[in-house]
Amino acid sequence: MIVVSNSSPLIALARIGCLDLLQALYTQVLMPQAVHQEVLGLNQEREGAATIATASWLKVCMIQDSIAVKLLQEQLDRGESEAIVLTLEISAQLLLIDEARGRRIAQSRGITHIGTIGILILAKRQKLIQSGTLLLDQLSEMGFRMDSSLYKRAKNLMGEN
Repeated sequence: MIVVSNSSPLIALARIGCLDLLQALYTQVLMPQAVHQEVLGLNQEREGAATIATASWLKVCMIQDSIAVKLLQEQLDRGESEAIVLTLEISAQLLLIDEARGRRIAQSRGITHIGTIGILILAKRQKLIQSGTLLLDQLSEMGFRMDSSLYKRAKNLMGEN
């Protein structure tokens, strides 16, 4: 399966010590250059940045259609725009993205997507993690945007009521 990631899932999972879940679930994850720059370029001291920088299964790819990226940037940031364009260019089967607007645009273009919470649910269902609630709590503590209904629904889908 070809998987492309935006920055938010990479950063969030790295910060809670779960970046390796992506390798376990997908073997290899691609990211566009703009995402690489967002994740590592500006703040290499950011929590989780070293883990991302040393993950050999994360590959940086260049996008071809810069015009499509510029058009998307009217609504999204550069990383999200490049992630969507790269997903389309290489016919990736999955896009990892958290931001609501980016998810809506991806969906409107027929792109299958999943966010950080969905990745944790999938990992729990595949028995890659023991406690999804603990990880959801860690995400919440670090400022990850998740309202109470999403939190409850995620716990329910993980079988941790």
